[in-house]
Amino acid sequence: MEKIKDENPQGIVYVVSLGCPKNLVDTEVMTGVLVTNGFFLTMDPEQADIYLINTCAFIPSARSEASEAVKEAEIWKAEAPDERKVIIAGCLIQWDKLETYREKFPAVDIWMGVDQVPNIANLLKDIKPSLKYLRNETPTFIYDETIPRLQLTLPHIAYLKIADGCDNRCSYCAIPDIRGDMRSRSLQSVISEAESALRNGATELLIMAQDITTFGDDRDDNEDLSALLLKMDKLKGKFWIRLLYTHPAHFPQKLIDTIAKCKHVLPYVDMPMQHISGKLLDSMHRHISEADTRDLLTRLRKGIPNLAIRTTFITGLPGETEEDFKMLKDFIIEQEFERLGVFAYSPEPGTPAASFDNQVSNEIAEGRAVELMEIQAKISLKKNKLLVGREFDVIVDFIEKFGAVGRTYMDTPEIDNLVVIPDELDLSPGQVYKTIITDADTYELTAKLKS
Repeated sequence: MEKIKDENPQGIVYVVSLGCPKNLVDTEVMTGVLVTNGFFLTMDPEQADIYLINTCAFIPSARSEASEAVKEAEIWKAEAPDERKVIIAGCLIQWDKLETYREKFPAVDIWMGVDQVPNIANLLKDIKPSLKYLRNETPTFIYDETIPRLQLTLPHIAYLKIADGCDNRCSYCAIPDIRGDMRSRSLQSVISEAESALRNGATELLIMAQDITTFGDDRDDNEDLSALLLKMDKLKGKFWIRLLYTHPAHFPQKLIDTIAKCKHVLPYVDMPMQHISGKLLDSMHRHISEADTRDLLTRLRKGIPNLAIRTTFITGLPGETEEDFKMLKDFIIEQEFERLGVFAYSPEPGTPAASFDNQVSNEIAEGRAVELMEIQAKISLKKNKLLVGREFDVIVDFIEKFGAVGRTYMDTPEIDNLVVIPDELDLSPGQVYKTIITDADTYELTAKLKS
């Protein structure tokens, strides 16, 4: 394939972004900085002279995925070792305190941690062996509206990362060691970015952080998530606001009331609960009891009409007995959550839970996770069938040859259920249409436009 020809770019970069939407925002910042500093991006690695991978290291499977991606980059570099450069960024570098990956992949030219994100263009303009490994032990970087950012999602979807890092220190989680302490953006910074996203055509703003319910706790200006949502709700235009990654221990009644009164904030809450056994909640350092969890769910359901709750649970935590697992299973059956995911626990090096007694075998943890997802599949099918004949607003994400594909307010992009509107090829992605649900499967709905 013929190389890109143009007016002397600083470099041509092929980008791979791994992990969650929070990590994708860092990728968008890096690509924005690169483009505004004279670099070109390409979708074809054979066109590139720089191969950039933004890594995730949250769990073993994420690190395995990162390793496979780096192997592919090294193979790519080997085809022209004097002309090609490999840059590895993000969480893997922060997680790898012993620098084992640096030794494992010697062909990598630069390993750069979280704090190097805004300086990536300067690093790539002058790649030196002395700059091979760059990592601050405790990250402090948090982007704001003044830093260039290139949107890599669908045009109508904009992720707004309102904070980074985490102070919760759950016993099983390495995120605070990877991303650092909680640090919030200013309210005005987020508002400015939201306004820009809306001007550029976004119709769904997804608010996220490791824990959005602690937004502002680290600042002295008395600004919190409720204040942010009330200001965002006054912005002009037709758009949705979706809340991702809340924490049940930090969910005040004021926030419930705010969600209920805001016309743009969807009645959708992503709130990982992880378990319901009080014994395990204590050992996980979740700072909430079984009773308080149940009380919060009752207040959420009562206070926010038509609320959809997405949650996640962990099976096989150290000390999880058959009795604990049955308690969790019964809780899921009782609550019938609209959206639910399950992770099988695996010990994270350096976390307190990794050294706890009574470790549960991976086989048991995986088996319990499968059992819970089988239960959830039945719940999902039951709840979806109850939607047939009802009217729903659907935001269209894209058009396929068979029709339009979108989501209801209950569904986060690329995570939750889909709605298919057959034979509708002229709808506009990013627009919301009134539909009537005509059929239902476990994780997919079929709809027709309301006439």
